[in-house]
Amino acid sequence: MTDVMKNIAASADTLRAEAEASDALGKLTDTTAGLIKESGIMRMLQPKEWGGFESHPSDFLEAAMEMGHHQPSAGWVSGVVGLHPWELGQFDPRLCEELWAEDPDTWVASPYAPFGRAIPVDGGYQLSGRWTYSSGTDHCQWVVIGGMVADEAGNPLQPPQVRHFVIPRGDYEIVEDSWNTLGLRGTGSKDLILKDVFVPDYRTVSSPDMNELKYAYRQEGKPLYKINFPVMFSAGIGAATQGVAQGALMVYREYLERRVDAFSGSAAKKEPSFLLLYGEAASDIAASRSHLLTSMSEVYDYLAKGGELTWSQRLTFRRDQVRASRRAVDAIDRLYKSAGAASIHRSLPNERYWRDSQTALVHICNVAENIYQLWALDDLGDEEPQFAFV
Repeated sequence: MTDVMKNIAASADTLRAEAEASDALGKLTDTTAGLIKESGIMRMLQPKEWGGFESHPSDFLEAAMEMGHHQPSAGWVSGVVGLHPWELGQFDPRLCEELWAEDPDTWVASPYAPFGRAIPVDGGYQLSGRWTYSSGTDHCQWVVIGGMVADEAGNPLQPPQVRHFVIPRGDYEIVEDSWNTLGLRGTGSKDLILKDVFVPDYRTVSSPDMNELKYAYRQEGKPLYKINFPVMFSAGIGAATQGVAQGALMVYREYLERRVDAFSGSAAKKEPSFLLLYGEAASDIAASRSHLLTSMSEVYDYLAKGGELTWSQRLTFRRDQVRASRRAVDAIDRLYKSAGAASIHRSLPNERYWRDSQTALVHICNVAENIYQLWALDDLGDEEPQFAFV
């Protein structure tokens, strides 16, 4: 952990300098991707037998926040792509061999939504479809994607059978110019297309099995790999969001130091109204950071003592994770609404961080209302778990 954080800190200036270029390209620059790889963050959750570090999950979240603090798109790709070694390290060892035997720094992208249709064939599935939101995909050599098992005509079976499929780069097409968004433009979260690609059985897992820790290969005795997938994945999205908020606070502070009120002619940093808003936002963002890291540490400690997460514990984690994301972005929103006309110019990074924070908040893992409701139902005695990413 110490080396990863030191590596990120050492590259901070370059990460910030490359942010605008990443946005303009619609993907991470090669320089940014190289700094991410050199930092070691992508191997923090990877099993040791495949070249990883098996770091504490809170250490990984903290590193993703730090990366996003300096360049939001870099933090987002780190928080998403950096989770995949944790997941795929629990697949059939034959897949792990293909992924990491020659290069433990192999990156894997992930549009998980079940947009594909997978027809069972001898030894596996024939998969076709188009997927959106494949973050960091230009710098990845594989992808894990979602699909529904279908009949020979391509009609999804009933009840639905959702699976995840792991595909090498040569078997799918990246759709250029398919990522044109308000924010997080540097993530390059482009569309992918597959046409009749064979996926062997050992490179696939059902979504319910993945969510309930029923992988082909269990990393026995390691609490890191006892965390349910929705908890871990939403934590990564939450950390990336926190990183954006921390960076937004940083650039607002820089702006506040030199801003002069147009009417009074006084320095904004001496105006009580600005100081109040800045202090409140800084506290809310710090609280949100602490909330997410502490929640993950509590989960890890419980699992390390031999426990297994209950539905109620998973809901509580998700409640706190979405609240932390919402609180942090809301704090930035309040700051920027008071920041004055000069802050909207593209010559400053302020508007870019604001756009990135708003974009991060719409990810499904940050949507709060349904999670609040499900937690409240469970807390009030509803004994039937509802369908949700929990």
